Amino acid sequence: MEDKLKIGYFADGKWSHEAFKLLIQDKSIEIKFICVRYDTKDFTLKELAEKHQIDYLKHKNINSDDFLNELQKYNCDLFVSMSFNQIFKRKIINMPKYKIINCHAGKLPFYRGRNVLNWVLINDEKEFGITVHYVDEGIDTGDIIIQRCFDITNDDDYCTLLNKAYTECAVILYDAIKLVQEGKQVPIKQTEVHPVGFYCGIRQEGDEILNWNQTSREIYNFVRAICKPGPMARNNLNGLEVKINKAKMNKQAPIYIGIPGQVVGKTNNSIIIKTMDSTIEIIEYEYDGNIKIGDRLR
Repeated sequence: MEDKLKIGYFADGKWSHEAFKLLIQDKSIEIKFICVRYDTKDFTLKELAEKHQIDYLKHKNINSDDFLNELQKYNCDLFVSMSFNQIFKRKIINMPKYKIINCHAGKLPFYRGRNVLNWVLINDEKEFGITVHYVDEGIDTGDIIIQRCFDITNDDDYCTLLNKAYTECAVILYDAIKLVQEGKQVPIKQTEVHPVGFYCGIRQEGDEILNWNQTSREIYNFVRAICKPGPMARNNLNGLEVKINKAKMNKQAPIYIGIPGQVVGKTNNSIIIKTMDSTIEIIEYEYDGNIKIGDRLR
């Protein structure tokens, strides 16, 4: 019988739970430890570690000598990262025989960095990618092992992309681990795809404020990009905050000059707002403690 592939799992959140389910069922893979984010609020991984008798670790600095010494005893073949938030440096990268691989919900070398599923919608992309790559000392810059892309339709929003990514990230990560295990991986340098690529910064408090002085399409994309479970687009009305969770474009809305942000109409199901070019319908929002969905107020 061939030796098992011994992995160390650096992970956090729902993304990592789905991948864990696939890994734990594979008898040719042995998870030696789970290392979670130092400030984790994810108790599911701890429960899984206890259930399957896997060592559960966390450390403020995974690159510190004391933590590296602790990892040595596991003699792992591969470290795997899924939604982990510390930067791996050279010593830890070179510790396992097959180095470290990471799953990133972005179409590398584009959409490196943070909050990628929000940014692809804001940028009106027609697809988003999921990439498993080797970890180097940059941020999401290592050689690509697997990349798969998924269509984005006009009906998609942050919630639908997130749910798809939860499932597909797990599958793609598992497939990449099997390629490494079988020695069948053919890494591609990111510079072969594009010489530069780009990086997305983390979205910050205040970024949810809606700017009406944009086109209807840009506002539509912004609203769906940060809808629930995101913070939702925000605006003030009569001194109170309005949280906008869903908007609708009307293809027949004419283009004309007006005052962006002004209410120009109402229907039974929506409020119509002037944008930079035409108008947009706001059909789901929260205001003064009430939630408005279509023609229902609750």
